[in-house]
Amino acid sequence: MAERLILLDADGIKKKVLHAGKGELSLFGDGTKATFHYKTQKCDDDRTVIDDSRTRGKPMELIIGKKFKLPVWETIISTMKEGELAEFLCDMKHVLLYPMVSKSLRNIAVGKDPLEGQRHCCGIAQMHDHHHFLGYPDLDELQHNPQPLIFTIEMIQVQEPGTYRQDPWAMTDEQKLEAVPFIHEEGNQLYKQGKIAEASTKYYDAIACLKNLQLKERPGSEEWIELDLMITPLLLNYCQCKLLLEEYYEVVEHCTAILNKYEDNVKAYFRRGKAHAAIWNKEDAEKDFAMALKLDPSLTSLVNRELKMLEARMQEKDKEDKIRFKGLFQ
Repeated sequence: MAERLILLDADGIKKKVLHAGKGELSLFGDGTKATFHYKTQKCDDDRTVIDDSRTRGKPMELIIGKKFKLPVWETIISTMKEGELAEFLCDMKHVLLYPMVSKSLRNIAVGKDPLEGQRHCCGIAQMHDHHHFLGYPDLDELQHNPQPLIFTIEMIQVQEPGTYRQDPWAMTDEQKLEAVPFIHEEGNQLYKQGKIAEASTKYYDAIACLKNLQLKERPGSEEWIELDLMITPLLLNYCQCKLLLEEYYEVVEHCTAILNKYEDNVKAYFRRGKAHAAIWNKEDAEKDFAMALKLDPSLTSLVNRELKMLEARMQEKDKEDKIRFKGLFQ
């Protein structure tokens, strides 16, 4: 351990242990999975916080040997035991690519494509492109004015190769395709158990696997369409979860994307209609329910029930609005 710290220091990385870990230090061979929370700060007087994984509610997961775009993270976590809390001051040379890595992690946290906005060139080329903006003012500033950074890492868990199932982003193309049916079924079982948020995460993971594969195909090609037909039912399941989680605008967005490609998809019309109804878009909801019924007359009772509920909610909303506006003008 002391030897590792000496090597760190010689390479421009200073470690400060804030809370000792437990057990033996892993060898961190290729395939070892580290799960940890991280906080990234500037070295200014205020120690300005750039990122904090705790605010996103999910820790970082990194697999050694997968060529993560910020190699220094592999270097520093390889000195940590489970339960350890440590601070690392890293020279500028180690963190030049942090702005782009941070953007990807932020995109992932909000459900966006981690590669969104990146061109087909290496990170170094993008870093030196002064006309390349990341979409986050703090990251743009950091990219144009590189500086040393402080990483505070809390090591939650270290798992040796073979003791865990890889996350979608770490799988090969073949592994992604093989994993999708299993992840899909896990989502279905969680949904049946009433664990809606967990089910939506599984559907999202399965979609992410297929989207990653689809990015490598020419849009409209046979392979691209085949993958899209696999994505669509997963996305509809995801939308059903989001309906129950009351995230209606996301349902409208995803169902609209489906209908732009498959205009006869009954479930997309029906679920978008329910989402529109929940956010008081009466005309849009009625149009979607009408289309669903036109495409599948067997939905008559379901559609009628939704329309009655919509009418009742609109009447209730009108009453509430009258009371509220009456108070404003008295």
